[in-house]
Amino acid sequence: MLSLHHLNRRRFLGLGVLGGLSALGLPRSAAGGEATRRAQAKNVLVIYEQGGLSHLDTWDPKPDALAEHRSPFRPVATRVPGMQFTELLKHTGRVADKLAVVRSMHHSQSGADAHPNGTQYALSGSHPGGPTEMPDIGSIVAQRLGTACRCLPPYVMVPGNHEQAAQTRNAFLPASTRVFKTGGRDVSDPQWKINDLRPRAENTDRRLTDRRQLLDVVDAAYLGTGTGQRPAGGMERFYDQAFDMLTNSKVAAAFDLGTEPQAVRDKYGPGHRGACYLVGRKLIEAGVRFVTVDARWPLTPETPRGGNLNWDHHDFIYAQKTCELPGASGAGAGRYGIGHWCMMGSLDQAFAALVEDLDQRGLLAETLVCFVSEFGRTPKLNKFQGRDHWTHAYALAFAGAGVPGGQVIGRSDKSGGYVTDDPHTPEDYAATIYEKLGIDRTQPLYTASHRPVYFGHGGEPIANLF
Repeated sequence: MLSLHHLNRRRFLGLGVLGGLSALGLPRSAAGGEATRRAQAKNVLVIYEQGGLSHLDTWDPKPDALAEHRSPFRPVATRVPGMQFTELLKHTGRVADKLAVVRSMHHSQSGADAHPNGTQYALSGSHPGGPTEMPDIGSIVAQRLGTACRCLPPYVMVPGNHEQAAQTRNAFLPASTRVFKTGGRDVSDPQWKINDLRPRAENTDRRLTDRRQLLDVVDAAYLGTGTGQRPAGGMERFYDQAFDMLTNSKVAAAFDLGTEPQAVRDKYGPGHRGACYLVGRKLIEAGVRFVTVDARWPLTPETPRGGNLNWDHHDFIYAQKTCELPGASGAGAGRYGIGHWCMMGSLDQAFAALVEDLDQRGLLAETLVCFVSEFGRTPKLNKFQGRDHWTHAYALAFAGAGVPGGQVIGRSDKSGGYVTDDPHTPEDYAATIYEKLGIDRTQPLYTASHRPVYFGHGGEPIANLF
């Protein structure tokens, strides 16, 4: 067995975090655990559409609902006979054979029916009212599996600046598992760039390299060759990763939409949402382990009064443009109607393009794609002609990584109000991701004080996704 005293800094880091400990004869579970089950996915791409997307107007049409509460968007056929979405997902219908739609999501425990706690629930798969604040699913995946791409963080959110983005958590896990948020008001802007992943102007040319070499000299002197020698630890690993991020050409390429053919850009659609979805694909292609896209259309001259274009449609959900019509409650301020291009129009085009693009590039087979929102909307229109928060029934969609496509899992009643068959929870959603990645949920995480914390045990993987 190799001795720690015979490892210099470069050799230790070269072995990799998990591979190195295995080579030392230590079980990988000591380094955060190796996948002990047969993995179907290498990466995860979560499309998180924040605000509580109306399941009734998208994934779960209800043509038999009472006329006064029924969606005006009619059900349409998809590529799969008998599988219908609403006409707001007409493009997505052409990839229905690759999708599994779970129409029986719900959560009834109090404390997760608002956007902050609902978002935290969706990101972590653990109810926010639990005794221990739990990390995001992405942070746990980063801790357990690391990443195949050393020059980029294992958990990235694009752009990570919506009103609930502060609900991300690495909790008791180390800072290395914390989500990296790209930022960007409008990712489609040709001037958009990731400043935190670029060297400062004064550190370009040889200066950054010289600083790296000076650090190596200091490290060598500090490590020494005697009994005081220590192996490279967390800070040294962070320094190495930071240098890789600032100097590796793969980093710039992963965020550079200018490298994409115009035909690909056009397929995803113009504007912010399509650009965000496309960056998500590029990050998966670069090897990032866990990517979350949380696009929210920015305020533009073309969308006046559109300062909060998420899915929280409390007022006039079916407005042609702004929801701020006479008689509105104010709770829907900053929004456009769900049928507007910057809302479902851009989503439908971008999501269909994403699934097709991943498939054509051979990435869908090893990437679990999850379409998520924190809850649904009420089956009845309120007095402001909007729909309010609803946790008793909503829908998620999945594709890739062995997910049998062309199926609907579970169902809700004729109004879309309550689950009637095969109910599932956010805990089941999280357990599904861990199972797809081959992560052993029986092995706990550990706090800084070495207290074991079990994760993913509150739910079971959704069987029909396997």
